[in-house]
Amino acid sequence: MKNLLSRVFALMLVAVIGLTGCSAVGPSDGLSGNYTEDTIALIDSLRESIALPADAPNKAELQDETKARINGFASRYRRNTSVSNLSSFSTMRTALNALAGHYSSYPNRPVPQKLQTRLEQEFRQVEAALKRGA
Repeated sequence: MKNLLSRVFALMLVAVIGLTGCSAVGPSDGLSGNYTEDTIALIDSLRESIALPADAPNKAELQDETKARINGFASRYRRNTSVSNLSSFSTMRTALNALAGHYSSYPNRPVPQKLQTRLEQEFRQVEAALKRGA
């Protein structure tokens, strides 16, 4: 009898923990799940981050937030085959990798003008591809 009660209690405990754990899972990365909207929002955010002056007081916080948004975007969409095969996604990943690499390697330096120009060009390509549906 004691063995049966402990098994029932363990099963109930697993069920309660499983249900509450599953109900708490949500999009904590700030992404909506709509690839086009998320990409446009990320591009706007990245443009603000890149345009930030070098002496801005919250620069380090914004760079950390930008890296987190880049990681969230990449991890949400890289395994989604309907998105990862699009030209807009591959161009976006190229831009994201370049910016994340700069922030990781040179956290105290502003984004160089050459990289800013390249990123802006890639952002325009992504926006054009999204309008075409690619």
